[in-house]
Amino acid sequence: MRAVLQLQALTNRVSLSSSTFVRGKSLWLDANRAHRGCSPVRRIWTSAPLCMGRRSSKIAGRKEAQDAKKAKLYSRIGKEVVSAVKKGGPNVTSNSVLAALLEKAKELDVPKDIVERNIKRATEKGQEAYIEKVYEVYGYGGVSIVVEVSTDKVHRSVAKIREVIRDYGGKMADSGSVMFKFRRVRAVNIKVTNADKDQLLDIALDAGAEDVIEPPTYEDDTEEDRSERYYKIVGSSENYSAILFKLREEGIDFEPDNGSELLPNTTVEVDDEAMDLNKELMSKLLELDDVDAVYTDQK
Repeated sequence: MRAVLQLQALTNRVSLSSSTFVRGKSLWLDANRAHRGCSPVRRIWTSAPLCMGRRSSKIAGRKEAQDAKKAKLYSRIGKEVVSAVKKGGPNVTSNSVLAALLEKAKELDVPKDIVERNIKRATEKGQEAYIEKVYEVYGYGGVSIVVEVSTDKVHRSVAKIREVIRDYGGKMADSGSVMFKFRRVRAVNIKVTNADKDQLLDIALDAGAEDVIEPPTYEDDTEEDRSERYYKIVGSSENYSAILFKLREEGIDFEPDNGSELLPNTTVEVDDEAMDLNKELMSKLLELDDVDAVYTDQK
């Protein structure tokens, strides 16, 4: 079997390993907050699933994976800027879509030069607007995979996706046969060494977030393994800015999503061989330039 490429973009955002999406015990935060006049009481869910072994899922190449995730974010914002300029022009005063995108880029800490470069790119001869597409895929062991694409050449992108799926053992699914297994959210990832869990729960409650998801644990974890994992604060488009504001106010470093994220409603547990094959398939899909994100319900 081909060696698997572990991607933080899949285990974190893009995702954390979907085992982190399993909800476990609930924490009630009313008692120590009543004196601060916070009401009504909200329930924040956390989970910390224990994964038995699975050395193939261990943290590997995390720095490279995080760089790749950031590159995907910049690429996606750049494409959205190009499309907005193609449709409404480069003037933010008259182009409300572009103005909103610039605010979004600022929120997600996208470098200004990337935005400016894509505004200029949109005016170049032959540059087409980007179209967003979603492809649904069946992986090994009953696992579902969603591939989000932004492309200026639909035939090119679908051909490349089909080629990867054919070469790495997946199967294209009919539209709607996979998407219902996921929900769309906004999410922020915080390294466990950058914040205390109770502090994040306080922030989540104040900002109106719905979940704080703890990273998975493995029976053979080292201290270094544990220090390289991430909490995930899950919210909506309406309260996402408030979550980021609270994190910045507390001086906590974080990694934003790329504008939205899909979380599985439930997860599917597979054996080690299927896990490795699915991870390689998703890794190869993420390497495609037109692919912005890949999500799975694999545990």
